[in-house]
Amino acid sequence: MDIIETIDGHALRHPDKLAHIWRENTLTYAQLSQWSDRLANYITQKFCGDRSPVIVYGHKQNEMLVSFLGCVKAGHAYIPISSSLPTDRISAIVESSKSKLMICIDDISSDLIDNEVLDCKALSDIFNCGCELPPDKSHRVKEDDVYYIIYTSGSTGKPKGVQITLQNLHSFIKWAHTLGNLPSRKDHVFLNTAPFSFDLSVMDLYLSLYTGSTLFSTDEKMIADIRGLFAFLNKSNATVCVCTPSFADMCLADRSFHNGLLPSLQCFLFCGETLMNKTAEELQIRFPNAQVVNLYGPTEATVSVTAVTIDHDVCTHISPLPVGISKSDCEILIMDSVGQPVQEGEHGEIVIAGDSVSIGYYGNTEMTNKCFFNWHGRRAYRTGDEGYLKGPMLYYCGRLDFQIKLNGYRIEIEDIENNIRRLDGVANATVVPSVVGGKITHLVAFVIPCDMDIDRTLKGTIAFKQKLKAFLPEYMIPRKIVFMDRFPTNTNGKIDRKALAREVK
Repeated sequence: MDIIETIDGHALRHPDKLAHIWRENTLTYAQLSQWSDRLANYITQKFCGDRSPVIVYGHKQNEMLVSFLGCVKAGHAYIPISSSLPTDRISAIVESSKSKLMICIDDISSDLIDNEVLDCKALSDIFNCGCELPPDKSHRVKEDDVYYIIYTSGSTGKPKGVQITLQNLHSFIKWAHTLGNLPSRKDHVFLNTAPFSFDLSVMDLYLSLYTGSTLFSTDEKMIADIRGLFAFLNKSNATVCVCTPSFADMCLADRSFHNGLLPSLQCFLFCGETLMNKTAEELQIRFPNAQVVNLYGPTEATVSVTAVTIDHDVCTHISPLPVGISKSDCEILIMDSVGQPVQEGEHGEIVIAGDSVSIGYYGNTEMTNKCFFNWHGRRAYRTGDEGYLKGPMLYYCGRLDFQIKLNGYRIEIEDIENNIRRLDGVANATVVPSVVGGKITHLVAFVIPCDMDIDRTLKGTIAFKQKLKAFLPEYMIPRKIVFMDRFPTNTNGKIDRKALAREVK
């Protein structure tokens, strides 16, 4: 199986089949194949011998998919960057990537550009150049080459680039397309809810393209308008919904979210955060013909490595819900603080070993050596997640450090704190998650200002959050800001986060 050959094969057999739908924009498999060929030829000719990654900047446009495929056909990994990210974060990724080419499908500030840029006009010229010469296959990304790099939150305030090889991706696809009832039909309509810069989107994007199905994309503006979103969903004919539990909870808050809205839906694939029993139960009531599949896995292990179908029996008798059994080419280990496997049922750090595990962080040897290691000849990754095993079934118990999952996004608490401290007038900051019913609902920032006369009113808080948007994406900005004169400390003289957490309740 080769994902590139497979996609091009769909274009030969079904050239007019829709590969992607976003609002009123459509992309056929023939266009995807032909335009990516032409882009690959351009990149190869322009950057002959250079294999640096290519930044692809945009949102849900068809050109994003074409650019991804064009890059790897030319032998370059791609780095997806969502145009919704703040300028400072984009700048950090651009600087870290050392990319020599940016494909900018959305407008971008000239301050962020220090290399060659292909904008929409240039892309259109390439797509319509009339060249029918196929790109040299010898240039393509090979099994051990990096296929994409996705940047995640980093504890230093700088994002980390997770390198996923073609072999990693093939391992994931081979397993994931057998999940739930996906094999019950040859083609599907996969509902895409996550930005392409978030690794959850890899699941719907590549499962869709591999099976010759159609990807139906939503965007941020749609999701902000629930009624408008439902109108789009109703037209989608979606058979598979790939999303976070938070997305499902948002939709379930409206009583019109049921199988009448999505009559063809056969499967929910959940990953990115904890799936609650009540969410799974409600989905089974409203979508009696759709399977609910719970998955687990970090970006460093190619989206997910475990899965379990949550039926009525599981929902009723097991709480919290399990996150599944490992794919066959990976091993789940539970290790103690000194890196030794523990007995079944004992809690410890979840470690993943096998074919899904990344080769490490791009340009960051120190963090790679800290988190990745060799386990009996296989790549292994220390997740920092707490869990335990009952037989082959994995149960997730939360983070061992200050990394959390909120609305499907993996966030380093220290990342937010470091960026809050960058604001003028801030002496110190600590961020604490608010947990309700075992699930993180929002973040609270405790801030010590330099000037105790700081505006602590609602107006002042809103202004503070507005300033923070220059450094952090929207999903990382705390919902509540609490100004304090000092932080409580424990017996070690460290900030007492547990005391602050009690203040959140």
